[in-house]
Amino acid sequence: MTIAQTMTAARMHTVGGEMKIETLPMPTPGDMDVLVRVKACGIVPNLHNILANWPTWFPHMPQPPLPAVFGLDPAGEIAGLGKQVHGLKVGDRVYVNPGRSCGSCRHCRRGDSISCKHYAFQGYFGFSEHAMQTFADYPIGGLSEFMVAPASAIVKIPDNMDYGQAARLGYLGTAYSALKKVNAGPGDTILVNGGTGTLGIGAIIFGLAMNVKGLLITARNRKLLEEIKALAPSRIEIFSIEDGSVADWVMALTDGEGVDAFLDCNGPGAGHDTFRQGLLSMRRGGIAVDIGAIAGPVEIDVHRLMDRNQRLYGSAWLTTAEGQEMADMVEAGTVDLSIFETKSFPLADVNGAISGIEQRHGGFSNYVICP
Repeated sequence: MTIAQTMTAARMHTVGGEMKIETLPMPTPGDMDVLVRVKACGIVPNLHNILANWPTWFPHMPQPPLPAVFGLDPAGEIAGLGKQVHGLKVGDRVYVNPGRSCGSCRHCRRGDSISCKHYAFQGYFGFSEHAMQTFADYPIGGLSEFMVAPASAIVKIPDNMDYGQAARLGYLGTAYSALKKVNAGPGDTILVNGGTGTLGIGAIIFGLAMNVKGLLITARNRKLLEEIKALAPSRIEIFSIEDGSVADWVMALTDGEGVDAFLDCNGPGAGHDTFRQGLLSMRRGGIAVDIGAIAGPVEIDVHRLMDRNQRLYGSAWLTTAEGQEMADMVEAGTVDLSIFETKSFPLADVNGAISGIEQRHGGFSNYVICP
């Protein structure tokens, strides 16, 4: 594959400003890196507001130094290899896990890279001030024709997964990782708050694939809830939060015992009551996982959690290994991603795409930029 000396990318120069289409030098992979020709990059829901308001909303979580090439969830094909990369080849179809860590701290060395103090999302944001070195090491996100990433971040995708679907793996993987944390499997009943959104639908389709007995889904939009119910009518129950207490509904369905696990997929703008209702919906020994990033102090009865032997986790992302597991499930036919309605935009239309993404068909919509 012939590699040019330059590439086209979208860069943001000021907070909240439009991205500019620019010609940049072609990035060079290090010895343990790969060069990826980006075919599709997922657009984060509400990205326009996030980029414009990030310093105010999340001052402790830095973005890359401006001007910066954003783009969280890239998929494409390998165009070049570092000299110490083995097991991958030029032309491989891949998803790039954007999670970056230092690789050498005690957390990384014990296989817990997401807990690394340098952890950051390439092309998006970091989790502490220590992320700035990570941005310097991997400065180019997926809104570009090419990008460099560590070979350890690569998920090989099957032929029955298109690039647009692969660009959804980050959000699908966030839900899948949460399901693994609660040991989801046959016999389990799981409550998913915010089940019609980007994270929630991932929890549903992978929960079904992991053979959970029942999925109890809450959200506000009744029409979208009915579409969710149609995915597996005998295993999915739905409830609009406008119709009363989530906890009362759950207890009525579970003979007063409660669910085995609770996944909260509601975002920073959501109220806290539905989250608290979810905690009240768990059985003894139940596990709750927050993946939606509900914001602000939430009043929790910790004594009740202790007495009922319950656990509450925060789960930030997915590992590359979990990404590969999901790709393998799609290849085997265990998971069908055809429910997603992919809408693709060329890189030149990136600003219009980002501005219009809020008008979407709930979590069924899948917006991607195709450089």
